[in-house]
Amino acid sequence: MVFPIRLAGLLAVLALLGGCSTVTDWISPAEQDPPAELQDIDAKVTAQELWRVDTGAGSDDKRLNLVPTLEGGRIYVADAEGHVSALDASSGRALWSVQFDAPLSGGPGAGEGLVVIGTIDAEVIALSQADGSLKWRAGVSSEVLSTPVVADGRVVVRTIDGKIDGLDAASGERKWRYEREIPILTLRGTGSPVLSGDHVLCGMAGGKLLSLRVRDGAVLWDATVSVPRGRSELERLADIDGDPLVVEGIVYVATYQGEVAALEESSGALLWRRKFSSYSRMAADRYNVYASDADGSLWALDADNGSARWRQEDLHNRQLSDVALVSDVIAVGDFEGYVHFLSPKDGSLIGRTRVGSKPITKGMRVVDDTLYVMGDGGELAALQLK
Repeated sequence: MVFPIRLAGLLAVLALLGGCSTVTDWISPAEQDPPAELQDIDAKVTAQELWRVDTGAGSDDKRLNLVPTLEGGRIYVADAEGHVSALDASSGRALWSVQFDAPLSGGPGAGEGLVVIGTIDAEVIALSQADGSLKWRAGVSSEVLSTPVVADGRVVVRTIDGKIDGLDAASGERKWRYEREIPILTLRGTGSPVLSGDHVLCGMAGGKLLSLRVRDGAVLWDATVSVPRGRSELERLADIDGDPLVVEGIVYVATYQGEVAALEESSGALLWRRKFSSYSRMAADRYNVYASDADGSLWALDADNGSARWRQEDLHNRQLSDVALVSDVIAVGDFEGYVHFLSPKDGSLIGRTRVGSKPITKGMRVVDDTLYVMGDGGELAALQLK
């Protein structure tokens, strides 16, 4: 889950790890703190599977950010081997499919007639929503591990080297760039820009949150969510890898080894903050913010002040996915392809289903009362709760 992106950081970490592949393995070895075994539950909800399809290779165990995007009754999906498809959201029927000789890594994003995907090789590819035909290809500064945003004539793309580009939606020409220095050591992954009105919200390495105007990249505000602390680079990891969540003018955001916070969307002013560690996207209703922490506990935090209403620990170390809210029920995936359903009232487990055997990391999307779940192996299912 965690991987250094600079050579200096890589050498320092390898010296500490003695050959381990990720920082996560070193922090919490699975053999010392194994994932919780699933227990029988008194199911109060069941998931009706409307349809299921195999979309391809998925993320191919490469820790990519290839997640489904829904727009206009369609689902757009991509896999690590260059396969991009459009599916009918109601039936899962394939509408079109194209193949690229490119290692896809981030997206797809969709809007203004385009489907946009990023690659490991620092390229952005734009397709027609109508038929998948190629519109343009453009180079960026480094690997794209986030979902591009399409709005106001721009394609906003964040790369893993700390840069955010605004590309012309018609041609791919770069119109603006925001960049900042990143820490020596960061998580492998980046939160995707989140569109809200005429601006995007971007969580950055080092615990910073930005609001940038889509059209010209102007910085509307720059807020510190979490201040990195500790003597080593490992201890000072404080990245925002989960996408910011916007609810009625409030932005909720969490950092790894840092805090979870609420800020005013208009100004970036801090409303509340509490100690928390997470690398996943949160969900919220009018009362609570629902978040999974780095240890695999699910929390309900009071949306007004951040105080804990409940904590569910039965999924400890099951490498939980982004959190979703569907039909007033909390949904979260895990590393074995299970989707768990929890009561918002007290966090009790009230249902469970399985979508394949591969981990579910970020592939949770909700439209109306349908939950779309895609595992990292490419299996995509549409579920409704009964």
